[in-house]
Amino acid sequence: MNTMKLVPAKRLGARSVKYIDEFRDQRLAQKLIEAIRAEVKGSRPDGQPFRFMEFCGGHTHAIFRFGLPDLLPPEIQMIHGPGCPVCVLPMSKIDAAIQLAQKHKVTLCTYGDMMRVPGGQRISLLKAKAAGADIRMVTSPHDAVVFAKENPLQEVVFFAIGFETTTPPTAVVVKLAQAWGLKNFSVFCNHVLTPPALKWLLEASKDTSADVPPLDGFVGPSHVSAIIGTTPYEIAAHDYGKPVVITGFEPLDVLQAILMLVRQVKQGRAEVENEYARAVTADGNVKAQGLMAEVFDLRDTFEWRGLGFIPNSALKVKDVFASFDAEKRFPLDLIEAKENPACQCPAILRGAKSPPDCKLFGTVCMPENPIGACMVSSEGGCAAWYSYGRRTSSTSL
Repeated sequence: MNTMKLVPAKRLGARSVKYIDEFRDQRLAQKLIEAIRAEVKGSRPDGQPFRFMEFCGGHTHAIFRFGLPDLLPPEIQMIHGPGCPVCVLPMSKIDAAIQLAQKHKVTLCTYGDMMRVPGGQRISLLKAKAAGADIRMVTSPHDAVVFAKENPLQEVVFFAIGFETTTPPTAVVVKLAQAWGLKNFSVFCNHVLTPPALKWLLEASKDTSADVPPLDGFVGPSHVSAIIGTTPYEIAAHDYGKPVVITGFEPLDVLQAILMLVRQVKQGRAEVENEYARAVTADGNVKAQGLMAEVFDLRDTFEWRGLGFIPNSALKVKDVFASFDAEKRFPLDLIEAKENPACQCPAILRGAKSPPDCKLFGTVCMPENPIGACMVSSEGGCAAWYSYGRRTSSTSL
């Protein structure tokens, strides 16, 4: 495995980067862009672009926020993947969360992004709250467990969602609830895992009949990688021959990652490189991984919006903590819910389409009136395109 020790500025022969504003230096950005243009010019006789998927929704927002689509050469095509944890949660799970609040009369605590995502009946948690359900927005699972401790007569359920980044805090509150002896707190666990979804994309992109574009490599997620490390991505390089570069969220980070990916493809290499060495190591956060392993087990399968059911791609609460598992404490009816047929959110999450390909985008589907999950979350591809993509310019940096 190649692990870079240098941030973009030093790699360009400049002084070491120390502050955030230096990761947005226009001069260094221009040098990176010129280097990318020089690498891609005439390098593919068939005229096909280099197709790189950024898996993380944070990278999608960074790409648009800093105007990178206008700065990159046409030979580079960035494809947005299923890197938004709110977006990939199927509507049936939202409906189940509403059931908890309405049918079982629990106090449902959830992150703010989840409040406005429509469920199968076009009812969101926010609308259910307006109809009388006790649904509360929290900034962390700790808020939920403290509320349960302070209100022992009220059943409290934390609606746990997210990738590996947000999973350890959920594990912490389960253990905390056990230590406090709480009888009124449980977790509705919907944490999903990045590597199985990456493998699904790699398999699907090999199938010409699948609705997934061919991919040349991946911009690897940063926050997720801070937890799981770089090793889990080796399957992409070794088994599928696709390079992965893990990178940060600043424009120089992203541009450096693109340059590294282009060079790998041109040189016929497929390796996992770590541009984000200031935060990510090969082994990741071993303590956080231990907490996850202690509290959670793998689910046999889990449904991802737009991707379908993926084996071993999500977590459930271990039997030893069954008293804190909302799925065991409250009977739930998981009814299949169908997307609005006009909404292209599932195809966008697969990288098969872009937000402007959806006839609802920017018309009836807007942040204040989302039809699909991709327009809701701060990491959603449609939200990013709506906020920044329609007005990017080369002066964004």
